[in-house]
Amino acid sequence: MYSIHRWIMASITAVAVLFIALVSVAEPQSSGNEDWGYVEVRPGANMFWWLYKTTADRSTKAVTDRPLVIWLQGGPGAGSTGYGNFQEIGPVDEFFRTRNSTWVNYVNVLFLDNPVGTGYSYVTSSDLYTTNNAEIAADLVSFMKAFLQKNPEWQDVPLYVFSESYGGKMAAEFGLSLYKAKKAGELQVNIKGVTLGDSWISPIDSVMTWAPFLRNCGLVDQNGYEAINREAEATKNAVEQQDWQGATTSWSSTEFAVMQEADNVNFYNILYKIPSAVLRKNKMAPKLKTLEDYKRFLYNNHVRQNGDDQLDNIMNGQIKDKLGVIPSDVYWGGQSQDVFSALYDDFMKPVTTVVEQLLDNTDLKVSVITGQLDLIVDTPGTMNWINNLQWSGIGRWQSASRNPLVAGGYIEGFTKKYDQFAVYWVLRAGHMVPTDNPIGGIEVLRQITNFA
Repeated sequence: MYSIHRWIMASITAVAVLFIALVSVAEPQSSGNEDWGYVEVRPGANMFWWLYKTTADRSTKAVTDRPLVIWLQGGPGAGSTGYGNFQEIGPVDEFFRTRNSTWVNYVNVLFLDNPVGTGYSYVTSSDLYTTNNAEIAADLVSFMKAFLQKNPEWQDVPLYVFSESYGGKMAAEFGLSLYKAKKAGELQVNIKGVTLGDSWISPIDSVMTWAPFLRNCGLVDQNGYEAINREAEATKNAVEQQDWQGATTSWSSTEFAVMQEADNVNFYNILYKIPSAVLRKNKMAPKLKTLEDYKRFLYNNHVRQNGDDQLDNIMNGQIKDKLGVIPSDVYWGGQSQDVFSALYDDFMKPVTTVVEQLLDNTDLKVSVITGQLDLIVDTPGTMNWINNLQWSGIGRWQSASRNPLVAGGYIEGFTKKYDQFAVYWVLRAGHMVPTDNPIGGIEVLRQITNFA
């Protein structure tokens, strides 16, 4: 699922958005520090990328003296060239206003519209969509081979894969696959780490902690707790039976129960205000009867949420014109629902074993970020799968000291590290840590990448 809270905030921000849209908005400009293009990762499967070269040290050092960060968005089907770029860490926001907290001030950032069919990426045939995590990772490795061959100046630059939400599930397998490809001599790449931000690593651990988390935060009473927990138990039963399609459908029923019992609590930050006009009982319930209904419900909630009109408009207007390489019949997000649908049966499968392999079989830094106020991938669920990892160093990590994460004179969170594994608890942040707590997010970025 994708990390955008605007679906519940739409009515609050509608007036402001309308006002800004009516006044003159600056045109997007290329600073000369950008590059973009397509890689055909398989015949007919085209992945779009957008690189921002860091503005740090430009007068004294080359951009390649700073790390390269790959950003993978969630969904699945949410394009990072739009969401991650304009709504989280890129140099400007969706109204082309300068973002002072952009990560480009510190590192080089490469946004990928992944899996194929996401954002500006596209496939020429419906049988080319990826259907599981391994296929996604294979496409990403194929991308890296082509990208580094065309841009060899990045081959030795320290590379870190950052991700958010469902993007973390993809990042774990991508990082492991890229490491193996490097060891096999298939490409030259200086991969250093994989970061899993509020990531969908063990979905059932998230689902099973929703009810107690909401009750403990005062967002539901005991009756609400029991109603949500009933649906969560049904989801758990489907997972245990490895009925993956049924598990995803049951997960959506659990999410719907949360929306009903917690009065449409924001899944991405439980402290965001909810308009009083929002009806307590979601009217979509009677319509969720077929598999396609459930797919559409989940896609609309986590990829194509209300309130994204401005982003859609610029991506299919000014930005598409600026880039100049997008085929005329390709629209940003035009194939995203098909991407989500193709991965429906893979949605609830965990990738904890992949994380274990990263820790035991590679020398990569593995970092986990969890936002204090996130619900969809809440901290209790994240800590459950972490503490259950079958990793040789888990005991020593558990006994390590937890230290404050200090930036600008304030405690922005906490961190616990052992060997190559680190966990970052970020305060005053929900699912989108760089948006909710940009100072804390940048400090995490600094500690992971070691930028000077």
